Parts: sequence; structure tokens; C-alpha cells
Amino acid sequence: MAKNDARFVCQDCGAVHRKWMGRCDACGAWNTIIEEQAPEAGPRPAPKGRRIAFEPLKGESAPPPRRQTGIGEFDRVCGGGLVAGSAVLVGGDPGIGKSTLLLQVVAGLSTNTRVLYISGEEAIDQVRLRAQRLAVVDRPVSLAAATNVGDVIASLDGRDAPEVVVIDSIQTMYVDALDSAPGTVAQVRAAASELIRVAKRRGITLLIVGHVTKEGTLAGPRVLEHMVDTVLYFEGERGHQFRILRSVKNRFGPTDEIGVFEMSDRGLGEVHNPSALFLSERRGDVSGAAVFAGIEGTRPLLVEIQALVAPTGLGTPRRAVVGWDSGRLAMILAVLETRCGLVFGGSDVYLNVAGGLRIGEPAADLAVAAALVSSLTGEIVPHGAVVFGEIGLSGEIRAVGQTEARLKEAQKLGFTQALMPAVSRSGRAASAASAAGSGFARRELAELADLVAIFAAAAQRRPRQSETVRS
Repeated sequence: MAKNDARFVCQDCGAVHRKWMGRCDACGAWNTIIEEQAPEAGPRPAPKGRRIAFEPLKGESAPPPRRQTGIGEFDRVCGGGLVAGSAVLVGGDPGIGKSTLLLQVVAGLSTNTRVLYISGEEAIDQVRLRAQRLAVVDRPVSLAAATNVGDVIASLDGRDAPEVVVIDSIQTMYVDALDSAPGTVAQVRAAASELIRVAKRRGITLLIVGHVTKEGTLAGPRVLEHMVDTVLYFEGERGHQFRILRSVKNRFGPTDEIGVFEMSDRGLGEVHNPSALFLSERRGDVSGAAVFAGIEGTRPLLVEIQALVAPTGLGTPRRAVVGWDSGRLAMILAVLETRCGLVFGGSDVYLNVAGGLRIGEPAADLAVAAALVSSLTGEIVPHGAVVFGEIGLSGEIRAVGQTEARLKEAQKLGFTQALMPAVSRSGRAASAASAAGSGFARRELAELADLVAIFAAAAQRRPRQSETVRS
């Protein structure tokens, strides 16, 4: 059979040329001619395949078994533990503690599971030094320093295959068949594909460390997040002791679940009651501070939101935000000015979520507004109150989900009242029944102006109290 000749085809107009050239003679486009294989003469038979067996949608399927790591916060974020044959991608800023966390995870699993820790960034001695600092050096964890995917797969695909493998990190791995350097898009995609394929075939739980870009997203091709089963982000300020492990994708559990850790010289410690920890340094009743009752995944979480409204000498006032969306702050400031008559145009506005936590829930709108109005007027938020609710552009306060879970968490930590959206008639009856005899007050607000009126009433009462003290 004669061998097919190569041809050169313009990718813009489809013109065929006998040799490569920089400019297409047909359409005039530059650098669009690519070499392609000429099609075979005559009709090509359709490929034959086997018939696919289809199953009904309804069926009996047992939930996948879980491996408990012994770290409750990590198991919570993963949906109850690690699933055999799954791939978990862990991303985070440099130095945030990704390697420390995964070394603690495999150390906890090593008592009854064969685990491997493969490092492409550090030597074995460096990993051993970290294990000594974490007091897990005596655990039966097998270490290796390798970057060749072919060597890694040959070590995993055998009779003594491990059950859990850590790859630290995927940006250091490379495939021999590609000429590009490690860390490039092609290498990351190919290396991850090969590792996930052997993990699925052998039932190995694969924990992959991924770098992040300066924007905070995982580096490499976006398809990498689609290839794995679970994507976890390790968040937190490097100078702060708190770390947040957040699930953004999980095929075996809920998303947006978080685990809270505290970094120390002995590694990462679990925080079983994050609300109490985030509020532990709260300085009583001060203006510009409000406690937000939020929901992170399935967990209610109380956190303090701090605001500072200060006069400015600049022509353009400054808006600085830490831990929240700056665009949403601009929206709330606009609603407060337009619907409530408050003026922030001549002041700098600073907003901070205490504890290093990042909040993306719209239910924090009302707490942010309360902190802003409190700082502007100098009046404190009502004593013992938590605040939550979504704010609309017309100034209305909209209801949010899981109200009872928020209130129970607040009551458990000693709060006595809540500034919250107005609930429906049926929901009001259920709320009254659950609040009977608890001593917990619920102040329902329909409009943002109702919140401003609370601070205005407090400002009117304050001079009368001072006059009473003089007399």
C-alpha cells in the first residue's frame, strides 16, 4: 500500500499547499499553515465496538466506604473520610501548610494503611525534619523523592500497591513523552491523567498538591480540577495562626464545607469550636463591631465583622476590605446612602473579618451594614446580639436559609438576641414555638431603615442617661 503524503493546510481558509510557508496565498493570513496527514483514498470502514449495557436510573448502590484519617476537620471537609480510588487536589499559597497537613494525614492513616509520600520539591531529609517537628517520625510512612511519572507509576502498579499516595506537587512531575518543561500546561495535564488512571485502576487514594497563581486559583490547566474528584483550598494569612481548609468540589460529599486548623510549632491542630475561637479576642461592646451568624457548608459559624469609618483628606476616599467582597461593600454603602440618607462620601471605609476567615455568604450583608452604621454614629450594636440577613438594592432585608441553626449556635455561645430578616407567617409560628422559654429575643427587620432607626434611638437615649448621672 502506498504511503500517504503529508499536506499543509491553512487553518483559516482551508487552502491546501504542497509545502509549508509563512503566509497563505489564498487568504493572506500569517502563521496559519499546519502540516496534516493526507486522507486515505476510498471509503474508510467504520470502527467496530462492543455494545454498551445500560442500567436504569433507580437502583441499589451502597455508599462508598471511607478511610478515617484521625483528623476530624480533614474528614469533615472530605465528606466523612477518604474514598478508595478517588483523587483529591489540595491547593494553597506557598508556605500555608499544605505539605504539613498531608504529612499529618498520611501519618494518621499509616497505623492500618500502607501509605506513600512522594516529594518532587524536597529531599527525603527535609521531609524527615518536618516529621520530627510534627512528632510523627516513628510512623510507618514510606518516603520517596521522584519527579518522573513513569517511575512513579512503575512503583505503584504492582502487587504491593499502596492504598494512599501523596504527590507533592503535581507541578514538579513530568512525562518523558513530552518535550516541554515540568509545570507547563501539557506536562501538568499529562502527568495528572496518568496518575489518576493508575489510581482508579488499582483503587488507590491519590492526594495531589497543587500550586496556586497570584490570583489565588490553582495553577495549570482548568481541566485539572475537572479530572479530580475533590478540590480543597487551604486558606489563611501567613502571619495568622488560623488556617481554613475549604471544599469547592466534592463528588463524594457536600461542597463549601470548611475545616478550621490552628498552626503551631507542632504542626496543625484541630479547632473543634471555631465560633468560640474566632470570638475569643473580642473586646466587649465597641462601636464598629458586629457578630455575624453564618453558615459554612453544614456548620454554623460565628465571626466578628469590624468596620472603621474615618475622615479623609483625599479627594477619593479609600475603601479597604479584608475577608469579604469589595464589590459587595460598595453596594451596601450605596444602599445606605440612597435609601437611608447616611453619608460616607467624605470618609475612608475599612472592613475586616476577624480571624483571617473569608466570607462569601450574602447573609453577611446586614452584619456589615450594622458595623458600618455603628462606626459612623459611634453607637454600639445592641448588647448580646448577632446579626444576619441579605440586603436588596431597594433597601429590603431578605430572608436567608438555615435560620434555626444560626440561632442555636448563637444561643449556645451566650448571645441573647438576633437582628434578623422578617420570616413568613408559618415560619414565625415555628420560630415562636422553638424560642418559647429560651430567653432569646428575635428582632425582625423588614427594611434597612429599621436597622438605622435602632442606632438613632440609641443616640437619642444617650444624652438623657448622662443628664441623669449629673443630677
